[in-house]
Amino acid sequence: MKAAVEAAARFGYRQHMNMLAPDSGQAEAGLLRPARPSPQPVIIAASHCWRDRAAAAVQDLRESLRLWPLVWTLSLFDIRLRYRGSLLGPFWLTLSTAVMIGAIGFVYSRLFHQDVAAYLPFLAISLVLWNFINVITAEGATCFSTSADMIRAQRMAHTVHPARVVVRNLLVLAHNLAVIVVVFLIYPSHLTWSVLSEVPALALWVLDAFAAALLLGMVGARYRDVPPIVASIMQIAFYITPIMWSPAMLVHRGLGLSVALIDMNPFFGLLQIVRGPLLGLPVDVSAWINALCASAVLVVAAFLLFVRARPRIPYWV
Repeated sequence: MKAAVEAAARFGYRQHMNMLAPDSGQAEAGLLRPARPSPQPVIIAASHCWRDRAAAAVQDLRESLRLWPLVWTLSLFDIRLRYRGSLLGPFWLTLSTAVMIGAIGFVYSRLFHQDVAAYLPFLAISLVLWNFINVITAEGATCFSTSADMIRAQRMAHTVHPARVVVRNLLVLAHNLAVIVVVFLIYPSHLTWSVLSEVPALALWVLDAFAAALLLGMVGARYRDVPPIVASIMQIAFYITPIMWSPAMLVHRGLGLSVALIDMNPFFGLLQIVRGPLLGLPVDVSAWINALCASAVLVVAAFLLFVRARPRIPYWV
């Protein structure tokens, strides 16, 4: 017993009424532990600095470029899923476009007193290009809301989703180019060196398509009434833009009408810089100025809105 008491005393215990009790000084020393520094509070908030937001937006664009293989894979997956079980796949859209061009071309060439050999290539190029614009605006307005599950599930560059819309519709546009090739084989056009301007024109189209999908996607995610409004506006723009009728028809209809429907129409410039060289026309400088001005406004508006609204997109979808 004595040996046990001596052993316990070495650890701060003393004998009291036949019991081993901890020594008061040792017990207090054991209970007094050094106070740990309180952790710093974690604050989660979006930066209000314009420079930080712009840097994050640019980094988002860079990340989408790095994820280019993912964008390509998702675009192919969308096309395969859309035409799953179909015999012709996306060529059904090509076939329907060809039938519509053939039917409208022969009828409207008589109504407008136009030569079929000149009117049908004009109509084929115009309708194929307009279908691309129309689908980009329609699907771009819902590019974020339709990808809500993916946005909430994992952290990814937001610009992947409008890029996915653009690449998917570029693949569909490539299918529809077969219609233009067939029309040109039947009614050949005399191409000139101006056809080389198609390269920068197509690059401008890709840039505008991405900017339009990004801009409309953010606005459409915030306000769900935007997609039907965009569809109505595009339907009106189809009739007031030289697509089914040639700009030459307005030569004797007054200067005011020509300015309103051609010079002030942003869709005309975008169409003409691609359509004109394919029809053997020289490079239209005024159309290029129109297209570049409209593209500058679109790109700047899309980037500024993306810088401001990028942190809010996951909460809108």
